[in-house]
Amino acid sequence: MKPADTAPSDADQDALLPRDTRRSLPIALLRAREALMTQFRPMLAAHDLTEQQWRVIRVLGERGTLDASEVADRAFILAPSLTRIIRTLEERGLILRERGETDGRRVMLSLTQEGLRIIAEVAPESRQIYASLEARFGAAWIADLLDRLERLSEFNEGSGEA
Repeated sequence: MKPADTAPSDADQDALLPRDTRRSLPIALLRAREALMTQFRPMLAAHDLTEQQWRVIRVLGERGTLDASEVADRAFILAPSLTRIIRTLEERGLILRERGETDGRRVMLSLTQEGLRIIAEVAPESRQIYASLEARFGAAWIADLLDRLERLSEFNEGSGEA
């Protein structure tokens, strides 16, 4: 047994993590996300939207009226951040916040007409970015990647087996 104050050997290091961060899955996923977001950020900035605000608007546009906790879950936003985003989007007239009919503690969110207008404005630009991705990588490759990422995102569900 090794004393706790000694550094791991090279063999121990190899067992713990890849030697090259380019082969680290979490880092590779972050790099890929950043590469994609550099395409989307200018479009969002032109509409005075942050990435997180757009995710909230997209989720509400796709699903309709939702409980705030479900929006946070679907948009991958932490509750404290969502509170700030809701306030901003409400002040801009893009979303409506109401108390739940049966449970006054629930916060229900929905898009306003102005929120729907923003989606209609941004969607064609977003589709152009997706079209350029498909032109570069192919629709089948993107569909396969999305399927694989969906499988990977289910890693923590159940036994963790992919």
